[in-house]
This record gives sequence, structure tokens and C-alpha cells, in this order.
Amino acid sequence: ASKILMEAAMAAGYDVKESEVHGMAQRGGSVDCHVRYGEKVYSPLIEKGTADFVVCLELLETMRKLEYLKGDGMIIVNREKIDPAPVAAGLEKYPADIEDWLKANVKKHLVLDTKAALKEAGSVRALNIVMLGALSNYLEFTEEQWAAAIRALVKEKFVDMNLKAFALGKALKA
Repeated sequence: ASKILMEAAMAAGYDVKESEVHGMAQRGGSVDCHVRYGEKVYSPLIEKGTADFVVCLELLETMRKLEYLKGDGMIIVNREKIDPAPVAAGLEKYPADIEDWLKANVKKHLVLDTKAALKEAGSVRALNIVMLGALSNYLEFTEEQWAAAIRALVKEKFVDMNLKAFALGKALKA
């Protein structure tokens, strides 16, 4: 999804930088992607407290990444809970009140239930694209720029599914 965001931003004429860190993702860990765009961008990394948006595919991950959000920034998060290894092993409990805490403490937040959209899209693996669609409502890129980015970066046999997932995400409301 970060590559699609980059492509759309470049199509809109912005300088774009991206950083992607894979933290044991193959074992259920997170993948941190920072995307910065503007007239001139010098570093791909977003400093803590400066992100306009933080998009998370899972509730607990939101708490880990909240420190990047600036005061008037927006959190967009999937309501789904994915148990980290210690919780799955029964060694710890998943925090019960994350969504309530976000609603009480983060002024701009969008907590999304993506299950129906993923089912309609035809794959749970389209979650990142559904979330990108939701984010797109708050960015200045055109529908054509988004669609062209998806077509350019997604394997041809998955383009239609991803375009559908993007549209379903764009239509999601809290």
C-alpha cells in the first residue's frame, strides 16, 4: 500500500520518500512504512509527533505507533484484533479497552470494521488496500491517480480485486 501511495503522490507532482522496516512480519510482527511527500522531502523517516496520519491494520498496533501522530493528526485503524504471540500463548491478555481509549484520547480517529469489505473484495489479504482506500478520503489525489498507481504496481490478475478493495475502503465509515 505504501508503494501505491508513493506512486499516487508522484503522479500528483510531489517529491516522495519512503522507508519500510519489516519486524519479523513473517511471524506476525509489524511492518512499519513511512511515506513523506511534499514540494521537497529530504528524509524518508517521520519523526515522532509529526505524522499527519497513522494507519494501522490492527488495534494493538495503533497503541505502539501513536507516538508518531501529531496533535491534530488522524488515526485510521482496523477494528480487528490480532493476538500477538504472548497473548496467543496465554502468557498475556489482549488489552480490552483500546478502542474506547482511542475515542477518548485521539481527537481525529476512524475505527473501521473491514470484515464485510474484505469479504466483498474477495480476499482478507486486501486489508492494506481497503485501509488505503479509507485514507484516500483525506488526501488530495484524484481517483485517476489512485487507479493508475494500483494498475502500475499490482499484478494484472489482482488489479480488479484491488480496485474493488480500494473503492470499498473509500466507502467505509466509522
